[in-house]
Amino acid sequence: MAAAQGGDRRSYERVLAASVPLIRSVARRRGVVVDLLDDVVQETLLTVHRVRHTYDPSRSYDAWLAALAGRRAIDALRSQGRRGSREVHDEHAYDTHADIDDATAATEREQEARRLREAIAALPPGQREAVEQLGLKEQSLAEAAAQTGRQTGALKVNLHRAMKALRSRFHGEP
Repeated sequence: MAAAQGGDRRSYERVLAASVPLIRSVARRRGVVVDLLDDVVQETLLTVHRVRHTYDPSRSYDAWLAALAGRRAIDALRSQGRRGSREVHDEHAYDTHADIDDATAATEREQEARRLREAIAALPPGQREAVEQLGLKEQSLAEAAAQTGRQTGALKVNLHRAMKALRSRFHGEP
């Protein structure tokens, strides 16, 4: 996005195309029905275009985009509510059960998994090792300490720092 702000048209096109799965994911989590997802994507991309000058390149693009998509999703839900539609939305159900009619759900999950793998790979070695042993392999601290030859306290600190870095990357939390 920073390159797009500098006038790089190709970068702008790529960032917009790469943004669609995240926008759809945010809208689905907010409870937007499949029929309105494309509307939320379109409104969010228009918003990105209008306010792209407000993006701070030192901050997370995904968090900035997710905030915009969340607002457009709420707008869509309000619009839908005004029309008299009443439905119950369960965020957990949306996150755990893919829509049969939505072919992009699997693609979104794959892209989210890819982003997470890339984020973990970018961590410093000690933090990456702690995430792999404790988070991904679900080993106990003692098992991970024996496996890595590191102290359990060091593993805890590295895991905490890794989780903080990952939260910052994906949600913009400091």
